[in-house]
Amino acid sequence: MNGLAWLVPWEFSPTFLVVFATTVLLYLRGARRRPRGFWRQLAFWSGLVLLYAALQTEWDYYAEREFFVHRLQHVVLHHLAPFLIMLAAPGPAIRTGLPLRWRAFLRKRIAPNPFVRLSLNVLLNPGVAGFLFVGVIYLWLWPPLHFVAMLDWRLYRVMNWSVTIDGLLFWWLVLDRRSKPPARLAPGTRIFLSLIVALPQIILGAYITFTRRDLFPIYDLCGRAFPWITTMRSQRIGGLILWIPGGMMSVLGALVAIRHWTSLSSRGRLAGPGRVRGRRLRSA
Repeated sequence: MNGLAWLVPWEFSPTFLVVFATTVLLYLRGARRRPRGFWRQLAFWSGLVLLYAALQTEWDYYAEREFFVHRLQHVVLHHLAPFLIMLAAPGPAIRTGLPLRWRAFLRKRIAPNPFVRLSLNVLLNPGVAGFLFVGVIYLWLWPPLHFVAMLDWRLYRVMNWSVTIDGLLFWWLVLDRRSKPPARLAPGTRIFLSLIVALPQIILGAYITFTRRDLFPIYDLCGRAFPWITTMRSQRIGGLILWIPGGMMSVLGALVAIRHWTSLSSRGRLAGPGRVRGRRLRSA
């Protein structure tokens, strides 16, 4: 297979391409008006390219036929690509790229909507966000559901979309570089949240790695992409991918959150009782 053939989508998704193209156009438009630094742009475009590669290239073909490739795909969709995109803090550029009429509509009609506010408050609650981040991994790796998801293209797309959206929401919370408010979480909570989700991933990854039975027979039924890799070896590699890179991403997220915390502290932008009292004394 030549390089260009590898870039042809295995399962074409018009929805993904529309969302992808819209994001690219809005970011380019906003970055011209509100310039972003080199490293932020590098992180954003790297994350976006990884999302595209995982969902709209021949990579998807191999993910449907080898468990360890599937786990690598989900590490990218749930961890690495959302991490890079949110590390770039693209929100201001994308908002600036929106036409004024769209921004006014979002600000006046969508943002104040009680259902939208309630949904965001629930989904972005740290306890719920942490539970969902780990929960989607456990859910889609539950063998009976995993079996069906790999056969039904509609459920397969729901699986990939769910891990991607959940990853974007989670890393947005953890990697937010602002103080609270306007950020939803305090810096210390971001560090704790990033670390606490590592343990369940490590436990599940270790279980998949060391179990002696085939948990996911669907790959044998569909036909393996790499026949020279045995069923159990593919499963063990997949477990290690969940165990080690998944855990490492949580540690990396905590380190970035610590860096943001120290940056806020050095600039005197940490909210707290001492800061409030200091303001009152200065105003007096």
